[in-house]
Amino acid sequence: MMANGIQRWLQRAFNVEEDEAGAVVAGFVMFFLLFAGYFMLRPVRETMGIAGGVRNLQWLFTGTFVATLAAMPLFGWIAGRVRRRHILYWVYAFFVANLLAFAACFALKPGDPWIARTFYIWLSVFNLIAISVAWSVLVDVFTTAQSKRLFALMAGGASLGGLVGPMLGVFLVGPLGYTGLSVLSAALLAAAAVAARRVHAWRDARPLPAGADMPSQRPLGGSPFAGAVDVLKSPYLLGIGVFVLLLASVTTFLYFEQAALVEARFPDPKDQTRVFGIIDTVVQTLAIVSQLFITGRVARSLGVGVLLVAVPLVVAGGFLWLAFAPVFAVLAVVMVVRRAGEYAFVRPGREMLYTVVAPEAKYKAKNFNDTVVYRGADAVSGWVKAGIDMVAQQPAVAMVIGSGIALVWAANGAWLARAQRRLSS
Repeated sequence: MMANGIQRWLQRAFNVEEDEAGAVVAGFVMFFLLFAGYFMLRPVRETMGIAGGVRNLQWLFTGTFVATLAAMPLFGWIAGRVRRRHILYWVYAFFVANLLAFAACFALKPGDPWIARTFYIWLSVFNLIAISVAWSVLVDVFTTAQSKRLFALMAGGASLGGLVGPMLGVFLVGPLGYTGLSVLSAALLAAAAVAARRVHAWRDARPLPAGADMPSQRPLGGSPFAGAVDVLKSPYLLGIGVFVLLLASVTTFLYFEQAALVEARFPDPKDQTRVFGIIDTVVQTLAIVSQLFITGRVARSLGVGVLLVAVPLVVAGGFLWLAFAPVFAVLAVVMVVRRAGEYAFVRPGREMLYTVVAPEAKYKAKNFNDTVVYRGADAVSGWVKAGIDMVAQQPAVAMVIGSGIALVWAANGAWLARAQRRLSS
């Protein structure tokens, strides 16, 4: 009875058709479980990053990029050998095993700095791959028209999970410790895979027209490096890669500034963890409200371009604000707006771009852009930010440069929206 009530409410409130409600609920739950498990551990990662020294963050970013490069062939091999619908299950099973291994390490060697650094890098790789694969399932299952109505609604599960996860971490880190949090995160990730299975089952019961897609039971085949080759050969996929690169660069500039200002304002590590948790809570609250009531309507009435351009323009103004007022309060506002805007507008819009590409690109090329390109941009922009700060000795210089990057990001988003319209028609 409760499930039927939820489905009727979805249909009335969010323009969900009757036979789509079950899939929307399953997609929402999948993202909720995935993000709750990740965001339980995220404040811990941020504290570990500051503990290693803000001036050393670029080394952690570089280590993350190297680890991402190492993971790409493994993901490509899995994607090319197993049935398309089973890719997520294999990837998530691997990550569940990793989390259980970290739980054992935290229990046996608490406080070990190398375990902390390894965990920071691993979680930074895990979150991109796990989230990318979850979105791959949705862009593989839903049509372009459905994506405009439904993606933001299902992404609301990510924001709700991002809201609940930090609270779980705050309440449970005392009694469970890092070991217990890792085990609980592994359980939530396994449950997310079960929810993804429900999404696949929904599509199985409602197959697309003949020729609209290749059978999901067949492996994608191809080289483990096919994703990188596809991106370099396609101007459209390369354009998405540039979009991801600019997004990551803007994010890194703000992340380094956040770490410096938080370290200066809150020297106690416990206070730092609380600050990161509060920022996460505000971000996810704003994001879920936007995803439920704004994003889908904007996408349907104004198009994908607004989702891809609005946030970069606002962030460009935020950088300039920070250049003139480099204080924690301003930084907090800019960070909240950027991250909430990314979850509510940029990420759903970015995923809609992949609904018009071939099935193999929805997994391999998409994962390459979401992981290697993103973490490569992280690593490069991290060193660039550190170099600017060292040479200029003035944070305002980096903020002005960040504003320029955000404007280029907006222009790239506008181009991609036009290209997506041409391909979908």
